[in-house]
Amino acid sequence: MTKLDFEFSKTTCPRDCYDSCGITVERNDDGSIRRLVGDREHHMARGKLCGKCALAYNGAWRDPDVRLDKPLKRSGKKGDAQFVPITWDDALTEIANRLSTIRNAGRQSSILHTHYTGTCAILGGFFPLRFFNEIGAREVEPDTVCNNAAHASLIYTFGESLEGFDPAAIKDADCVLIWGANPSASAPHVHDTWIGSTSAKTIVIDPFKHRTAQKADLHLQLKPGSDAVLAFGLLHIAQRMGKLDQKIIAEHMIGWDDVAPHVEATTPDVTARETGLTEEQIHACADIYLKGNSLMWLGQGLQRQLMGGNIYRACALLSAVTGNIGRPGSGLLFLNGPNTRGADIDYVAKPELADNPPGSVSHMDLIEVLNDRDQAEVLFTWNNNIAASNPRQADLKTALSRDDLFQVSIELFHTDTTAFADIILPAASFLEYEDLLFPYFENTVSALNKVMDAPGEALSNAEIFRRLAKAMGLSAPELFETDRSVIDEVLANSDADISFDELKLRGTVPVYDTPRIQFEDMIFNTPSGKIEISSQAAVDDGCAHFPTPVVAGQEDTESLKVISPSSDWTLNTSYGNDDRVRARLREQSMLICPADSRRMQVEDGQDVYLVNETGKLRLKAKVSDATLPGVVIVPKGHWPMFESENDGNVNILNPGIKCDMGESSSVHSVEARIELVPS
Repeated sequence: MTKLDFEFSKTTCPRDCYDSCGITVERNDDGSIRRLVGDREHHMARGKLCGKCALAYNGAWRDPDVRLDKPLKRSGKKGDAQFVPITWDDALTEIANRLSTIRNAGRQSSILHTHYTGTCAILGGFFPLRFFNEIGAREVEPDTVCNNAAHASLIYTFGESLEGFDPAAIKDADCVLIWGANPSASAPHVHDTWIGSTSAKTIVIDPFKHRTAQKADLHLQLKPGSDAVLAFGLLHIAQRMGKLDQKIIAEHMIGWDDVAPHVEATTPDVTARETGLTEEQIHACADIYLKGNSLMWLGQGLQRQLMGGNIYRACALLSAVTGNIGRPGSGLLFLNGPNTRGADIDYVAKPELADNPPGSVSHMDLIEVLNDRDQAEVLFTWNNNIAASNPRQADLKTALSRDDLFQVSIELFHTDTTAFADIILPAASFLEYEDLLFPYFENTVSALNKVMDAPGEALSNAEIFRRLAKAMGLSAPELFETDRSVIDEVLANSDADISFDELKLRGTVPVYDTPRIQFEDMIFNTPSGKIEISSQAAVDDGCAHFPTPVVAGQEDTESLKVISPSSDWTLNTSYGNDDRVRARLREQSMLICPADSRRMQVEDGQDVYLVNETGKLRLKAKVSDATLPGVVIVPKGHWPMFESENDGNVNILNPGIKCDMGESSSVHSVEARIELVPS
């Protein structure tokens, strides 16, 4: 390779992270990559990658001995991870014949595909949906394993879940309230450079005293599941202080009269009793949040509870009714979708290709569906690792072991999921093809440049599905559109006034000169066109009419609540196979508070089991005041295939119980008891 083989030295990290950091490629004299570092010109990275990306992108992600580089076919029992190489033609022909036979028999809904945010860029993340829409396959709804309760609740309330405050609005904010998010682990650059970037006071509400909570002006370490009560308690104080926005209530909202009695009843003493906070802490939070313009960041973890949808609706109510919406320096954020920059992701996914959509499957129901041959004959897995990230790991592995389930996995590496595949197709990483990214935190747009060749015969997701469509004899022109055509079309019709060629040189650019104001026109995409605190759509879906101050899941006094936040060294399960990352992860561990350690006679550094009806997990106990009595913290992200002491990670304890909305995960409501490991 020569210096001229790759023209560009910038690219962007498209992983499932708020940061979306710019990357600079440093090369040796012969043009080979010396290392990947943070782009000094990127406003968030500022020349530094986070620890996990710095290791993985300079490790396993560019290691030809670790990457998959040719198609593979199973040669042993499912789950044994025994494969032999085959050609692309043979792999695609076998897959195409299987799919065509099923489609010709009218059983296309038994073709399942599961995917998620292995990349958040448009081609790698959305273009394959064209193929699955065309053949009539059934999607395993991606967000049900993560955050669909938040999507559902915000759509009921505002008619939109991907319209958040613009982070640039922090310059006009007096308060930043971070509720149920852990930026120190899941958005480390946001933690370092955005939080505290102005004089705005910072409040963190979280049962886990993580580093962002330690950095905050005020941390409310409330009981898990009591968040809706706190929201109503703050509303009670706002009403007493005359801080409710009567114009919004009268002109832009329906349902206030339904929740008003609950607001009146949730007094500070009631709030304190239910949340475990003091009245002084609650008043201090109200004083800061209600003082002026406030931003509310609602984290992913907040809604992964039995009543997570109710909690999100209560928080949305607090933001709206206190006037923190539709004006500079205010708003709430779950995610900013590409739509906030005028981008049309439906153009990439082409949902109209599906003549008769078969509906979707919740990840919480996936095991039952896979166990039914009539519902599941073929399973594609791409951009995710379900055997490590899904609930009921033992039962899922049994379901994936079905001999008559034809599984195709598209991956960069051997994973716990590919171990069950019949055919593995090697995928290119984001470093190895061009793509376009609309980050889900800031209102920017970024280019992904090809900075190296893919190993061996690995192909991009988009190219894999173009070739599979050809092998099946499909003819819809949308299935064969080129990468550059898709990128140019999406970019040209967005609000970003830049060509892709220019964007490739600059890496990341802001789309707007001034901060975008969330819901500035106060017109909402709900049936009424208003903020719907009371939602008939929610009732029609079998959900509550309006939010209430209830505690989500009263825990068994004999069990501990198990919260599984992001790890400092993994992103979901991404990077968990890198040797240097694994060295830092070490053994799986849990944080337990001093009071519980004394009560249960658990010493710091002692090996214990967490046990419930779903599974059993061996952990190293670490005594810490970062957690509360009755709550243990078990970071996620370990790969079961590397665990000598366990058959899984923390998800082995997750029974897969759905929360109140969106058929979504309630993983943070898992309960388990401690058993000591015999000496």
